[in-house]
Amino acid sequence: MAKHGEWNQKGATLSDKTAKKEYGVDLQYIIDGINAGKLEYRHASAHGNPYMKILRRQLEAYMAETLGEQAIQKITAERELKKIKTEISKIKQTLKTLETRKIKLESQLH
Repeated sequence: MAKHGEWNQKGATLSDKTAKKEYGVDLQYIIDGINAGKLEYRHASAHGNPYMKILRRQLEAYMAETLGEQAIQKITAERELKKIKTEISKIKQTLKTLETRKIKLESQLH
């Protein structure tokens, strides 16, 4: 059962499309979880396109139950690694921009 206000917390929910992207589960897997009583869902739509909204915590618990704890740990680690690589890339780009600006300013001072 969902905790009070959990549906409104940032990052606590995800769409069926995001679940496929982040966890590699298809819509049928989510529907099976709903039918088994393991997943709660809500209908939502964005720009007229309907989707199902599910709780991340429940999906991870259901996946751990059906696929094993190691599978969910691997998926979680891959997701975190991707975020870290993206952040590193952004920082490198910012550093490159700052270095270029620094060189311009130094040349103006001499």
